[in-house]
Amino acid sequence: MTDTHTATTDGDLDVFALASRLSGGHVADNVEILNQLEPQDAAAVLVLLPVDISIEILDKPELNFGPEIVVALPRQTATILLAGMSADMAADIVQQLEEPARTELMQALDEPTRTTIEGLLAYPENTAGAMMTTEFVTVPANWTAERTLQHIRQVERTRETVYAIYVLDAFTRRLVGAVSLRRLISGEPSARIAELARSPITTSPLTDREEVARLISRHDMLAVPVVDKAGHVLGIVTVDDIIDAIIEENTEDAQKFGGMAATDQPYLQIGLPGMIRKRGGWLCVLFLGELLTASAMQHFEGELEKAIVLTLFIPLIMSSGGNSGSQATSLLIRALALREVKLGDWWRVALLELPTGLILGAMLGVIGLVRVVAWQKFGIYDYGEHWMLIGLTVAAALIGVVVFGSVAGSMLPFMLQRAGFDPASASAPLVATLVDVTGLMIYFSVALLILSGTLL
Repeated sequence: MTDTHTATTDGDLDVFALASRLSGGHVADNVEILNQLEPQDAAAVLVLLPVDISIEILDKPELNFGPEIVVALPRQTATILLAGMSADMAADIVQQLEEPARTELMQALDEPTRTTIEGLLAYPENTAGAMMTTEFVTVPANWTAERTLQHIRQVERTRETVYAIYVLDAFTRRLVGAVSLRRLISGEPSARIAELARSPITTSPLTDREEVARLISRHDMLAVPVVDKAGHVLGIVTVDDIIDAIIEENTEDAQKFGGMAATDQPYLQIGLPGMIRKRGGWLCVLFLGELLTASAMQHFEGELEKAIVLTLFIPLIMSSGGNSGSQATSLLIRALALREVKLGDWWRVALLELPTGLILGAMLGVIGLVRVVAWQKFGIYDYGEHWMLIGLTVAAALIGVVVFGSVAGSMLPFMLQRAGFDPASASAPLVATLVDVTGLMIYFSVALLILSGTLL
């Protein structure tokens, strides 16, 4: 896509005009514009921009084609930009590079930058260690507030954040405290930094990113230091990193709950083969599950032939069970993610969902019964001489199906978590498929019980 204001007379992109335009723009707007270009064109624009602006653009997680743009850059330019980026974002880009570009770029980097990136890449994905940045402010405990402020002025441009200053033991270099920038500014210039510091709240490098997010939210922090077992600061996880992680996590959960494999790529970048891989597997699994529905209907073929009117309510019964199951599943997935409930609370959840399902099922059952009576009385449809029994069958089946859907939908996330899977994998289509099969069995079992000796 070529902007009409940055195109040449023959319609090609005018990279010089676009670079001039971006040099005075806001970084978020610049990223949005570059996302509309091909990686090669975006790289050509970055080459013409001042280095600091190009680094700011590559440092934004909203940039869709970061690795592809870096590969398209001249090798020397790519090395300079990677070295200037925040360590965590540079590591993310390097991790996504293909060989041999990845090895070539890493070898071209200076030793400190290469060592830092390799250290971050060594941590498992989605942990505090993989997310942290190594650009933060530390000072010895024997410094004064005035000297600390002077130090911040000197190093501010090379640090991702200066809102928190981490105080280290002057001899062991272990973390002993943390000082907010506000508290530092308001303190006496001659005061020792250790006197202004408060006991630090820390996390380990292997802590899951969801737990780090909860920690930052609980204590209303802008950043949390990541420390090793000896108490040395390895890096910090900032609140903006957490926001990006939460968005990514919620996107993955939404995709899983919709019945597909999670993808971290924007929709238009997935491509046809990737789209088939992400969606095809789940669709095949769900289709095989629905084959059980066909088997259930074949099992009750005789009853269907005797009372064909029962088929009219099959979609109603199946959808009601699936809807109640999906509601329960979505509530429990969220509750488990927020640690509102734990695995040991499964029985409490079951005791809550059982009466909930009964009441909800009774509500739907009454509506279903009223519908049958109304259609019969007003002559809209003739259900035959046993229409009242049919209405009672529908009402009773709805109660049974909704109760089963609520209980099964609430227990499935517990079962998946207990087995070591992500509870979000309990997708709405999976729950609906499970309830479809059992819902049919409940429906026809109730019909046999109520209509035996009349229609059946």
